[in-house]
Amino acid sequence: MSIQNKSNHKRLSPMYHGVLFIMVLTSVALSIYFFATATGSNANLTLPVILIVQSIALLILMLLTRVFALKAQDRAIRAEESLRHFILTGKPIHPKLRLSQIIALRFASDEELIDLTDKTVAENLSQAQIKDLIKNWKADTHRV
Repeated sequence: MSIQNKSNHKRLSPMYHGVLFIMVLTSVALSIYFFATATGSNANLTLPVILIVQSIALLILMLLTRVFALKAQDRAIRAEESLRHFILTGKPIHPKLRLSQIIALRFASDEELIDLTDKTVAENLSQAQIKDLIKNWKADTHRV
């Protein structure tokens, strides 16, 4: 595995972001097609309606599982970075920092975290700006 940096730190799961997403979208599209076909031929609509409801439920479930996992990881990152900041400074992390900023700051080394945090608060830096300013990238290989 190559050393993690700004250009390669994002991850995609081929099975989730590719295969599952295509399968779910195909399910939604086919269920709508079957509903339209059944409507045009005056056939019983019970099964096509059930297929639409199930495929939409599957799409919602797929999206929510990703959202819930990311929220749990974001909470863990906030706690880890708050603790790291406290260990390095003896003070809690600045309350004006947004979660997105804290998430970006996790890539900063201990040596540059304090100055970068102060600069982020003073200039209200975006996630991308923070990542651009990091000189010594601290990899996070556990986030999915």
